[in-house]
Amino acid sequence: MLSTEFLLTSLVVVLMPGTGVIYTVSTGLFKGARASVAAAFGCTAGIIPHLLASILGLSAILHMSSLAYQTVKFAGAAYLLYLAWSMWRETGGLNFKNPDQKRGWRQIALKGILINILNPKLSLFFLAFLPLFVSPAATSPTLQMFGLSAVFMAMTLAIFILYGLSAHAVRARIVRSPKLVQWLQRSFAAAFAAVGIKLAMTDQ
Repeated sequence: MLSTEFLLTSLVVVLMPGTGVIYTVSTGLFKGARASVAAAFGCTAGIIPHLLASILGLSAILHMSSLAYQTVKFAGAAYLLYLAWSMWRETGGLNFKNPDQKRGWRQIALKGILINILNPKLSLFFLAFLPLFVSPAATSPTLQMFGLSAVFMAMTLAIFILYGLSAHAVRARIVRSPKLVQWLQRSFAAAFAAVGIKLAMTDQ
């Protein structure tokens, strides 16, 4: 059974700005509403492996294996730095129309998936987070953890879509100012770079 504590804690966690939020908001600003929804789905899908790893105990192995953790960590940091570099060198601001839109949305979703998959801290977070809300009286703790994970994912998707659509809502106001577009692009690029560098420099 869902507790109020779990719902409130999950809401706070999802609302906290992280790489997924930065990516979804920037996509909503620069590529439109539908693209931001694709980004939200991608970022949400990217937490599935971490939730499964936590439920199955694989994240504990990742935590104990320094080599495995470091490999995933540096891969994630490198990918964030690549995204930062790509966004920094973009020109044309909001002209991101792709003749094959469905393929473009798939690429956007794939980037969101990779952003979260390549963050080993998510596995460790869910390993510590989910068991806190499993009832001692539960006949199947594993099944309850799957239920909690499904609720967390649904909240993540809803909040991320809201972030993306809110960003899209102010998109029209910045189209008129190329300088503002460039400043925003570089700000998001700097944010990705900062998170990537922080990830690479943290020990655990």
